[in-house]
Amino acid sequence: MTKVLTDARSIRIKGRSFLALVLSPDLPLDDWLVRLDDLASRSAGFFLDRPVVLDVTGLAIDKVQLKELFEQLAERNVRIMGIEGARPSMLGPGMPPAMKGGKPAADIEVKEREAACEEPESVDTAPVELPQVRAITQSLVINEPVRSGQSIIFPEGDVTIVGSVASGAEVIAGGSIHVYGALRGRAMAGTTGNSASRIFCRKLEAELVAIDGIYKMIEDMSPALVGQPVQLWLDGDSIMASTII
Repeated sequence: MTKVLTDARSIRIKGRSFLALVLSPDLPLDDWLVRLDDLASRSAGFFLDRPVVLDVTGLAIDKVQLKELFEQLAERNVRIMGIEGARPSMLGPGMPPAMKGGKPAADIEVKEREAACEEPESVDTAPVELPQVRAITQSLVINEPVRSGQSIIFPEGDVTIVGSVASGAEVIAGGSIHVYGALRGRAMAGTTGNSASRIFCRKLEAELVAIDGIYKMIEDMSPALVGQPVQLWLDGDSIMASTII
């Protein structure tokens, strides 16, 4: 007997973008996990209830090692929502899905005189010169202090806080971060791959600062910088800092 569905109901499916942290382990994994434990111990709640993508692109591990790594991260309450860069044969039941199409950088830059394709041979034409395109910098201004437990997330550009960032609060920006007050919580700039981003604050007391994935704890900084107006920037794989006159 064939059942005819007369009361059809639509299923609403939407697209939505979320900001997730990306962990990119390196070998040996045991040493990397030790460094991860150090970060988690010195910045309590850093991974709490936060979606994380595990990027294993170019990492020389097999299916068994990947599963063990996933289990070790789960034991540390690091919630992996997806795995990027893994071969399909490495994923199986109980593993997060493969992630594709992540955009680490929001800026699009077309260099001057960049041709759309190579100039065909035997064609006597002048070289095509494309105009230089500049990305529009967006910014978010928060006209009040950021309280403990609050998260300000703005991957599109710079974030300016007209006030302080309390301990236990965090500011995450795709561009630079400006804090016109004390920075006591966490500040993560350049999260979309912008290594030129900076962090500015009138009083440095941060639990953690990060630029383009490179992080530093307050106890790793010079005591002469603590409590001072400071700017931080990235030099290679190191975060540099200096007082602001």
